[in-house]
Amino acid sequence: MRTYIGGHQAVSTNDFIELALGTPVELWLGVEGESEMERAARLDAARDILAENPELPDDLIRIAAEVVDAHPELFDVIPLARFAGRRGNSRKGAAA
Repeated sequence: MRTYIGGHQAVSTNDFIELALGTPVELWLGVEGESEMERAARLDAARDILAENPELPDDLIRIAAEVVDAHPELFDVIPLARFAGRRGNSRKGAAA
Protein backbone atom coordinates (compact mmCIF):
# COMPACT_ATOMS: atom_id res chain seq x y z
CA MET A 1 0.00 0.00 0.00
CA ARG A 2 1.38 3.39 -0.97
CA THR A 3 0.76 6.61 0.90
CA TYR A 4 0.65 9.94 -0.90
CA ILE A 5 0.44 13.35 0.72
CA GLY A 6 -0.07 16.32 -1.57
CA GLY A 7 1.08 14.32 -4.59
CA HIS A 8 4.28 13.12 -2.88
CA GLN A 9 4.83 9.51 -1.92
CA ALA A 10 5.76 8.84 1.69
CA VAL A 11 8.23 5.96 1.58
CA SER A 12 9.39 5.97 5.20
CA THR A 13 7.98 7.07 8.53
CA ASN A 14 10.13 10.20 8.40
CA ASP A 15 8.83 10.99 4.90
CA PHE A 16 5.27 10.67 6.15
CA ILE A 17 5.93 12.94 9.13
CA GLU A 18 7.77 15.53 7.03
CA LEU A 19 5.05 15.59 4.37
CA ALA A 20 2.27 15.71 6.96
CA LEU A 21 3.93 18.55 8.88
CA GLY A 22 5.31 20.39 5.89
CA THR A 23 8.65 20.71 7.68
CA PRO A 24 11.52 18.33 8.42
CA VAL A 25 11.36 16.66 11.83
CA GLU A 26 14.90 17.84 12.54
CA LEU A 27 13.66 21.44 12.59
CA TRP A 28 11.68 20.68 15.75
CA LEU A 29 13.89 18.06 17.38
CA GLY A 30 17.35 19.22 16.35
CA VAL A 31 20.23 17.04 15.33
CA GLU A 32 22.97 15.48 17.36
CA GLY A 33 26.12 17.56 17.51
CA GLU A 34 24.61 20.82 16.28
CA SER A 35 26.48 23.95 17.31
CA GLU A 36 24.95 26.73 19.39
CA MET A 37 24.75 28.89 16.26
CA GLU A 38 22.98 26.12 14.32
CA ARG A 39 20.60 25.57 17.22
CA ALA A 40 19.77 29.27 17.46
CA ALA A 41 19.10 29.44 13.71
CA ARG A 42 16.92 26.32 13.86
CA LEU A 43 14.88 27.66 16.78
CA ASP A 44 14.53 31.02 15.05
CA ALA A 45 13.17 29.30 11.93
CA ALA A 46 10.78 27.24 14.06
CA ARG A 47 9.49 30.41 15.77
CA ASP A 48 8.91 32.01 12.36
CA ILE A 49 6.96 28.97 11.18
CA LEU A 50 4.81 28.97 14.33
CA ALA A 51 4.16 32.70 13.97
CA GLU A 52 2.99 32.18 10.37
CA ASN A 53 0.99 29.01 11.22
CA PRO A 54 -0.57 29.42 14.68
CA GLU A 55 -2.75 26.34 14.08
CA LEU A 56 0.27 24.05 13.68
CA PRO A 57 0.45 22.87 17.34
CA ASP A 58 -3.23 21.89 17.22
CA ASP A 59 -2.66 20.06 13.95
CA LEU A 60 0.29 18.17 15.45
CA ILE A 61 -1.78 17.09 18.44
CA ARG A 62 -4.57 15.94 16.12
CA ILE A 63 -2.11 13.94 13.99
CA ALA A 64 -0.57 12.34 17.10
CA ALA A 65 -4.03 11.40 18.42
CA GLU A 66 -4.92 9.85 15.05
CA VAL A 67 -1.71 7.78 15.09
CA VAL A 68 -2.42 6.55 18.63
CA ASP A 69 -5.99 5.69 17.66
CA ALA A 70 -4.97 3.92 14.44
CA HIS A 71 -1.96 2.06 15.90
CA PRO A 72 -2.46 1.41 19.63
CA GLU A 73 0.00 -1.50 19.42
CA LEU A 74 2.82 1.04 19.10
CA PHE A 75 2.07 2.21 22.60
CA ASP A 76 1.62 -1.11 24.42
CA VAL A 77 3.07 -0.74 27.87
CA ILE A 78 3.96 -3.69 30.04
CA PRO A 79 3.76 -2.83 33.73
CA LEU A 80 6.79 -3.79 35.74
CA ALA A 81 6.25 -6.10 38.69
CA ARG A 82 6.57 -4.31 42.01
CA PHE A 83 8.42 -5.89 44.87
CA ALA A 84 5.81 -6.70 47.50
CA GLY A 85 8.28 -7.35 50.33
CA ARG A 86 8.52 -5.04 53.32
CA ARG A 87 11.65 -3.07 53.86
CA GLY A 88 12.86 -3.01 57.40
CA ASN A 89 14.42 -0.08 59.15
CA SER A 90 18.13 -0.62 58.71
CA ARG A 91 19.66 1.70 61.28
CA LYS A 92 22.35 -0.65 62.39
CA GLY A 93 25.18 0.91 64.30
CA ALA A 94 23.62 4.34 64.70
CA ALA A 95 25.83 6.72 66.66
CA ALA A 96 24.55 7.85 70.04
